[in-house]
Amino acid sequence: MALDGNWNLTMNSPMGARPVTANFKTDGGTISGEFTGAQGAAPVTGTADGNNVAFAATVAGPMGQMELKFTGTLDGDSVSGNVQFGAFGSGTFTGNKA
Repeated sequence: MALDGNWNLTMNSPMGARPVTANFKTDGGTISGEFTGAQGAAPVTGTADGNNVAFAATVAGPMGQMELKFTGTLDGDSVSGNVQFGAFGSGTFTGNKA
């Protein structure tokens, strides 16, 4: 799947833009991988169905751990969609294959 590989993602949070890098691997409809950002590295798990992707990672935040939940659409070497920042609201994200 085109999601496999290294990605540069930008999460548009209520606190501003937050860049992260991600490495994704797909196996059938299962996504695995790792996020790396200012808060360190975190494992990623999720699902893929055609061009639709959903994945999540739990990261260390200023007020403890926070689960980031992404839903988006893959379009060639780009991906975009929505992200939920635990109990701290939601935003959008975009990304391009590195």
